[in-house]
Amino acid sequence: MAPLLLPVSLRPLPSARSVSRPVPRPCLPLLFTKRRRLPSALRRVQCLAEPAPPPAPRWHAALATAAGLYPAYVTAGASVAVARPEAFRWFVDMAPGSYTATLGFIMLAMGLTLNLRDFAALLRDRPLSILFGCAAQYTVMPVFGAIISRALGLPPSLSAGLILLGCCPGGTASNVVTLVAKGDVPLSIVMTVCSTLAAVFLTPLLTKVLAGAYIPVDAVKLSLSTLQVVVAPILLGSSIQTAFPSIVQFVTPFAPLMAVLASSLLACSVFSENFVRLSSTIADASSVNGNFFSGDIGVVMLSVSLLHFAGFFVGYTAAAISGLKEKQRRAISIEVGMQNSSLGVVLAAAHFSSPLVSLPPALSAVIMNIMGSTLGLVWQYITPSDLENETTGMHNA
Repeated sequence: MAPLLLPVSLRPLPSARSVSRPVPRPCLPLLFTKRRRLPSALRRVQCLAEPAPPPAPRWHAALATAAGLYPAYVTAGASVAVARPEAFRWFVDMAPGSYTATLGFIMLAMGLTLNLRDFAALLRDRPLSILFGCAAQYTVMPVFGAIISRALGLPPSLSAGLILLGCCPGGTASNVVTLVAKGDVPLSIVMTVCSTLAAVFLTPLLTKVLAGAYIPVDAVKLSLSTLQVVVAPILLGSSIQTAFPSIVQFVTPFAPLMAVLASSLLACSVFSENFVRLSSTIADASSVNGNFFSGDIGVVMLSVSLLHFAGFFVGYTAAAISGLKEKQRRAISIEVGMQNSSLGVVLAAAHFSSPLVSLPPALSAVIMNIMGSTLGLVWQYITPSDLENETTGMHNA
């Protein structure tokens, strides 16, 4: 009897030495993918031809997490400045050189993460974003400074200080917060430069119109300071990135944390420098008006907080209504909401007889950084929608 043959096809077992692996098919032409949608199985095969980027080391994530603790650094530093102002005396005694060097270091760290082509593309493709941000800077903050001071019934000196704060340009701390918030950093830096140069004309004009006091600004000194503190370090950092790419690739993960720590030191030092002088001023005012410290100081803190909140909120809302992308919205919101409070303190001390005019800008050095860095920390964990669309498009292509 013949044996029963079953229709089973036997396959040879793969040897241990040679295991056949499927060779990924080459990516299909882009024209073909646009004519009709590919099946999901074919898209998966197509993606095999594109090697995934290697995962970032864990210490990169640790550095990013440490940079996101900006609000904690500023809060802790402000607490130390109140309890022991002499803790920052070593840094304050070297001012203004220490302040200038720290600002330059911050912008150098920012420049290492950027390319000059980013700025060229920004000036070429999005000039309206720059104009919009600068216009919002010199309309939202000065107007709300006047509205809030009148709504809360601030005394003339404190009202002038709040309006002067609102008329100041954007500060370099906004660039650091924009980096943490995953915003458009080149846009933030260009807005800082433009608003600072425009402050030569707009800060005196707006202060005169809204506060009734003319505040002269040294145009040459402010322009040179902007070039020295902002423009030159950015160009230097970008040049180092081009000349030494391997070194910059290793240093870049540390740049946000270094910028955050330097910005925290600068903000707390400015606050501590003015805290002792303002404490004596507040004590003198309290001897005349006994409820000054418990009443007026709280109102000043509230007014400064409302001013910066209005800048963040209105800046973002206006950018969204204008159709700008999420990264630009974040940059404009932070740039409008964060002022150059150090400039406000200097102008108030130089051109007003009452020391109370310096109180809103001095308090802003801490309040603004805490509010802005907290907002940046929240946005750090929310991927901008335009980046999500780009990533989704790459996967669906």
